[in-house]
Amino acid sequence: MAIDPKLQAALALHRFGLGPRPGSITDIASDPQGALLAELNSAQPVLASNDLLPSGEAARKAFAFQQERKAERLAHREARAQMAAITPGGDQSAQAGAPKVGPGVPQQIYLSEAEARYRAALGAGVGLTERLVWFWSNHFCVSADKGGPVRSMCGAFEREAIRPYVLAKFSDMLLAVETHPAMLFYLDNIRSIGPHSIAGLRRDKGLNENLAREILELHTLGVRTVYNQVDVTSFANVITGWTIRPFRQDPEQGGEFAFNPRMHEPGLQRVAGRAYPDSGFEQGRVVLRDMALHPATAIHIATKIAQHFIADQPPPSLVKRLSTRFTATGGDLKALTEELIKAPEAWSTTRAKLKKPSEWIVASLRATGANMPDARWLVQMQNLLGEPLWRPPAPKGFSDASAAWVDGISERLDIAQQIARRAPTFEAQPDALIDMALGPLASNETRQTIRRAESRQQALALLLMAPEFQRR
Repeated sequence: MAIDPKLQAALALHRFGLGPRPGSITDIASDPQGALLAELNSAQPVLASNDLLPSGEAARKAFAFQQERKAERLAHREARAQMAAITPGGDQSAQAGAPKVGPGVPQQIYLSEAEARYRAALGAGVGLTERLVWFWSNHFCVSADKGGPVRSMCGAFEREAIRPYVLAKFSDMLLAVETHPAMLFYLDNIRSIGPHSIAGLRRDKGLNENLAREILELHTLGVRTVYNQVDVTSFANVITGWTIRPFRQDPEQGGEFAFNPRMHEPGLQRVAGRAYPDSGFEQGRVVLRDMALHPATAIHIATKIAQHFIADQPPPSLVKRLSTRFTATGGDLKALTEELIKAPEAWSTTRAKLKKPSEWIVASLRATGANMPDARWLVQMQNLLGEPLWRPPAPKGFSDASAAWVDGISERLDIAQQIARRAPTFEAQPDALIDMALGPLASNETRQTIRRAESRQQALALLLMAPEFQRR
């Protein structure tokens, strides 16, 4: 039986990309797999904008803002105290010297980064490379809800530590991630001091194991694999001294990565069965390299990427195929993605996975041709659907399992109606709308439902809520 090329094209766009735009199913129907591979070979997933700040500069601006707000609050309290002394028992609700209201500098930076991210997704061709950025950003997640300057750095973290490496070596991404100030803040490594280091002996400060644990458990080897608690502690010792330049002492480079040898635990450490002599920063870099190339990491990464793109329970043959490729190429992520695209299982597996809210929102805007809303609207929609941008509930990121998103499907209806209202006016018939967004993926039941719509706007909303559009 011949394979319908438009069916394959629609599958490519929904499963591997960010959804069709008008005409894109037809555009890639001659070679859907080739279109995906071509995007990998041509994509440059770099965001460039005058509004986007390097992480260090963003952190310094956030720190300066917090200091300014702190001074404003102090001045306000003093003004209230003075007024109370002048008018004892009088109204003390005067607003003289009250702190400013409205979005602060960290939130402004956050929204600028969000806007750039959404624009990149809406303007992408197939969207495969952007999907890779989103996948790896969730794998190596930080949270804007963390205290300190992380909110101002989470967008820069994705631009600096994720985007440049999604088609490079996993080991290079791993090093960029674990030395990024946002990650060091998020998992508290800036305060981790070796017990026998110079700083540790003088300040009686302790070790923080958060980053070491998550690197082994979530970022590389996987939960309950080849390491134990002793390995976590040893690795935490290895990466003591991985910190940031202090804001107060270094106003020019404060908030940027620094290795502080005075905080580093001296001596040989053993991690996952291997010995690592003390070599300062290099000791941690070597451990990361070995963890990146470990067979357990290959299986962990292969399983996660197959679960993300293909199925909650991916075919074992696909996971084996991907882990073998990962190992054979030394963790080459472009080669890994190519293997995924070429794998027969990736095209034959039933479409059962639900799109995450962010993927569905962007796919809906692309399909309807709607102009990009204000970034604040998009951020709010993700909040309502339970996937707040760069705000995962835990270091393991947002779940890729469909079960995590089933309960929120009904809440997408109001957003679908809002997007339908934003869509440009055109006189396409219902079947044309379906062919543009779903092609042969649409069932007869879905076509009948949309044909019965009372208005074009209702037809678009029903299209966006169709089971076939909700799935990858």
